[in-house]
Amino acid sequence: MSYRTIIFDFDGTLANTLEESRRIFNRLAPDYGLREVTAEELPSLRHMSIKQLISHLDIPKRRVPGIIAKGTALMRGNIVRLPLIEGMGEILPALRARSTSFGVLTSNAPTNVDLFLRAHGLRGLFNFISSTSKLTGKAKHLKAIRKTFSLKSEEMLYVGDEIRDVKASKKAGIPVAAVTWGFNSPETLSAEKPDHLLTSAHELLDLSPST
Repeated sequence: MSYRTIIFDFDGTLANTLEESRRIFNRLAPDYGLREVTAEELPSLRHMSIKQLISHLDIPKRRVPGIIAKGTALMRGNIVRLPLIEGMGEILPALRARSTSFGVLTSNAPTNVDLFLRAHGLRGLFNFISSTSKLTGKAKHLKAIRKTFSLKSEEMLYVGDEIRDVKASKKAGIPVAAVTWGFNSPETLSAEKPDHLLTSAHELLDLSPST
């Protein structure tokens, strides 16, 4: 394996935003007539795809873009205080040294990602931050990144924590590493047959051996 460009999802992959996302959702829920999500529910929700989650929470599809927009705006107020995923601070510089380029592809706001990475002293490692407002729009962006950097598919790796990350990578024809420390459960991710299934950040180093 020789991954020249490594692209990371943000929420749940680089940043531990799960509890903050739950808090923000519960803050917005009354405005949309939705019920709040308890901490005890999270383990069962981890087995759901994004479509199943939206259906389970009875969120009207037309409301999804507005909730995401308001949620990302609210997250900005606390983004610099959110924790980095354990181990990322140590392995990202080493992994970057073995790669031609680093990037982020997220459904979160680029400003949030930029502020978070700067707060953790990591912004200089990343060449680009790309964002899609559509929950299922990552495949198109992955293809665009491949074209921009004149890469072969096998030279790229997308790292994400959700079913939709695996599906997007497969649709784009790009290798994917699914990480088990984010939103979706290890069992659910394994069923999607990612190229790599990682249980700790340090395992990323095994995918890009030093030369």
